[in-house]
Amino acid sequence: MLPPHSSLVPLSLARALPRSACQLRRLPWRPAAGAAAAAPESRPPPAQDNAMADAGHSLHPSARGRGGTKRRRLRLLRLLLWVGTAFQVTQGAERELHACKESEYHYEYTACDSTSSRWRVAVPHTPGLCTSLPDPVKGTECSFSCKAGEFLDMKDQSCKPCTEGRYSLGTGIRFDEWDELPHGFASHSSNVEINDSTNESTENCTLSKWVPLGDYIASNTDECTATLKYAVNLKQSGTVSFEYYYADSNIIFEFFVQNDQCQPNADDSRWMRTTEKGWEFHNVKLNRGNNVLYWRTTAFSVWSKVSKPVLVRNIIITGVAYTSECFPCKPGTYADEQGSSFCKLCPENSYSNKEETSCHQCDADKYSEKGSSSCKMRPACTDKDYFYTHTACDANGETQLMYKWAQPKICNEDLEEAVKLPASGVKTRCPPCNPGFYKTDNSTCEPCPYGSYSNGSDCSHCPAGTEPVVGFEYKWWNTLPTNMETTVLSGTNFEYKGMTGWEVAGDYIYTAAGASDNDFMILTLVVPGFRPPQSVMADTENKEVARITFVFETICSVNCELYFMVGVNSRANTPVETWKGSKGKQSFTYIVEKNATVSFTWAFQRTTFHEIGRKYTNDIAKIYSINVTNAMNGVASYCRPCALEASDLGSSCTSCPAGYYINRDSGTCHSCPPNTILKAHQPYGVQACEPCGSGTQSNKIHTLCYNDCTFSVSSGSRSLDYNFSALKDPISLAGGPSFTSKGLKYFHHFTFSLCGNQGKKMAVCTENVTDLRIPEGESGFSKSIRAYVCQALIIPPEVTGYKAGVSSQPVSLADRLVGVTTYMTVDGITSPAELFHPESLGIPDVIFFYRSNEVTQSCSSGRATTIRVRCSPLKPAPGSLSLPSTCSDGTCDGCTFHFLWESAAACPLCSADDYHAIISSCVAGIQKTTYVWREPKLCVGGDALPEQRITICKTIDFWLKVGISAGTCTAILLTVLTCYFWKKNQKLEYKYSKLVMNASLKDYDLPAADSCAIMEGEDVEDDLLYTSKKTFFGKIRSFTSKQPAPVTISLSEDS
Repeated sequence: MLPPHSSLVPLSLARALPRSACQLRRLPWRPAAGAAAAAPESRPPPAQDNAMADAGHSLHPSARGRGGTKRRRLRLLRLLLWVGTAFQVTQGAERELHACKESEYHYEYTACDSTSSRWRVAVPHTPGLCTSLPDPVKGTECSFSCKAGEFLDMKDQSCKPCTEGRYSLGTGIRFDEWDELPHGFASHSSNVEINDSTNESTENCTLSKWVPLGDYIASNTDECTATLKYAVNLKQSGTVSFEYYYADSNIIFEFFVQNDQCQPNADDSRWMRTTEKGWEFHNVKLNRGNNVLYWRTTAFSVWSKVSKPVLVRNIIITGVAYTSECFPCKPGTYADEQGSSFCKLCPENSYSNKEETSCHQCDADKYSEKGSSSCKMRPACTDKDYFYTHTACDANGETQLMYKWAQPKICNEDLEEAVKLPASGVKTRCPPCNPGFYKTDNSTCEPCPYGSYSNGSDCSHCPAGTEPVVGFEYKWWNTLPTNMETTVLSGTNFEYKGMTGWEVAGDYIYTAAGASDNDFMILTLVVPGFRPPQSVMADTENKEVARITFVFETICSVNCELYFMVGVNSRANTPVETWKGSKGKQSFTYIVEKNATVSFTWAFQRTTFHEIGRKYTNDIAKIYSINVTNAMNGVASYCRPCALEASDLGSSCTSCPAGYYINRDSGTCHSCPPNTILKAHQPYGVQACEPCGSGTQSNKIHTLCYNDCTFSVSSGSRSLDYNFSALKDPISLAGGPSFTSKGLKYFHHFTFSLCGNQGKKMAVCTENVTDLRIPEGESGFSKSIRAYVCQALIIPPEVTGYKAGVSSQPVSLADRLVGVTTYMTVDGITSPAELFHPESLGIPDVIFFYRSNEVTQSCSSGRATTIRVRCSPLKPAPGSLSLPSTCSDGTCDGCTFHFLWESAAACPLCSADDYHAIISSCVAGIQKTTYVWREPKLCVGGDALPEQRITICKTIDFWLKVGISAGTCTAILLTVLTCYFWKKNQKLEYKYSKLVMNASLKDYDLPAADSCAIMEGEDVEDDLLYTSKKTFFGKIRSFTSKQPAPVTISLSEDS
């Protein structure tokens, strides 16, 4: 027989079984205290939560199958537990269960069925301790939720406001405490790429994760990829929102959402943009169902520079489910009203504990920062806790030196060892006004009207024939100029504070004491636009619109840093230069290349380490003067001569056309001589026209020198003419791969535009780190650089995993062409021949010399570039580019870059010296002359080979016959002549012999009688006898050596 209470057993068992079946399905999602209770149907237990947050694989069907098997096993075990409990209740008559009290059970909803309905059931905190639970009742619709500031009271299933000291988001959860990684979040990291072929050891990325730091969570700062994940199941469409601080463009920061099919949502906001002014808000819509949230960062700073981490805080997710209870306010916050959707921060010098409705004031000897959970003892005041400044000039033209405590004041001046604030009120004469301003009757400085100038005292009208040179020149610091502002950016939570970061000090402005040593002291100068000379406006390639020059000094005892940044059209500030440590008094000039609203920002940080109190207040930065040229709404400190234009009212100033200089005497405009360029800022006299370098010519408006892709030079006895038109299109060169300490592979990527297009630079290097999906044509300041030669760091897409490779840190290496020549040195730039393999064809290299406009600390004269163009007949256009073998990055000193460009298009133009003629033999009366190139052919284009020439010729048989006939005739003629002269010789010998005989007679002797038989002219001379024989030549010599006496023959009449 059953005991009296045995009748309750079947009812208890009947209630327990259906409840246990629901509980088997719902208990894994049972809410816990704190944030977990905000979404009882969306928050998995630790095992499942970790699984969902694990690398996106938990949503795979096979993973869900394995999880379902575990859940079925768990349900079976719990069912057996309930059956065993009921069996014990039935059999254990000696133990009587009491009716459950409200404190011993809670309510839950069953899972939603196909009709989106559910049941509310009571679940005991500890099964088997009590019975008589309330019966299940019809629950609210699955899409039901309460408003922000309310929670769902499960007893009567209605929304009620949160009490003071607590808050709720209605259908959302908030993560604003980051002392540790909240439940459900997972952080892991991986290498972007590890080069397995190298023997160098690469560091592990295991520790490169997102790190909780109290009020926010910080990303990694190395080249590893760190991912923060959170998986959530939404019962209705919702949102995810968070605040982020993203100041370093060397980090790629992306946020995206994947659904339960592991497909990312189509959202253009995946790539986060850098923040400019502290924390920014980001919101993304979420679809119903499973969503996995990803925050992913990868740093691409490969120049040993530590990047600033990305910070994330206040993550809010809506659409998860109903909220069955409100959350208590965390320490340092409070909620003083019912129905609060958030908790307020406690002000300075107050604190609060958990779930407070108000904040408590700190004791007089203690202090606290905003949002503090406790107070700290005030240290004794030191000389680092105050600063000095100057008041505005009074009516007497005097200023007072004032000492002030640094705010917020955290030190105690009542302690025995504390220093006292020095006495203030010492009066000194006010410094003069800045140039372009005048002093009013009440000793304030006002700008001079346009058309006048001043040196800081009184305004004077510009003389006739002159015009004011407008700009801003600040060198006296009695008050902060109206177009400048100063503030302090916290180095801890990166929020702007209502404090003064820079203080005026007469002849300089310096950094004040911040709330802590790692605060950023910010000074900003805003220029609404510029008014450059007309000649500059007409030149589309001359990038110099204006320039800013400032003189500064840093005095540091630790690792302080001074940043100079530029922002265009309210876009994010881009760092231009950074100085670390103490720097002596020096100047820096930055060239403005875009006519727009430009902000110049100086930020000084004493140290990157956060410590309580102020230890390095004496570490300061000073700026002595700031000079901005061509500033719109600027003032003038002097007037310059101008070109005069006649009018009815006399002569007035006008602008000379582009390329014209001003004659100081007459005020007229004159064009610069050919192949000269005009100094844009000093166009006075013909000396303002500077000649172009060798191998270059000026454009029509005389603003730049360029090369039209042609060049001529004399080499030996011939002239070499070049045409580089085939090399004018941009071409790229990637150096060998480099690797960081953790295996990130990157390349130095160069883009070249050898001669441009009539002076227009064609090489473009871009930066896409901050937004890889920026539309073309919308690349703002610092996103792209156009030059003759530029460089960027490239991480290829196969390394990053993105569709496009990452291009960062673009730098211009060549902004203007200095000269083109075959000499190794031009304008102080040298291109050493030994950097490349020697030229072996006898054709001299043509060298292009360039300079950049940007001046850096390491390159005081700016960067320089040389491109050695070499003739290589076997390499068709465009040919190949190479880096020096001894300087793999293209430079050996970091300032001068050298490149070798080998191409057939770099060979000289062909001329008559490059070919020769080949004459064929005479065939059938025809002879051909053919022209061929000399080998090896070392020319291109130019003169073409002459066409083959054909001439009429005679064959060899004809000329042989003619030769034989002529030879025969010549032989006969010679024979006849020989006979004739021999005959004549005989006669001469005979006559000569007779003369000799007559010459030997004495005066009284009669000559021998001539033969009467032989008369003169007869030929019988063969029988003459000579007493002595002489040769013909001997006789001639005898005849000439002797002078025969004259022979006188007298005949008497008788004879």
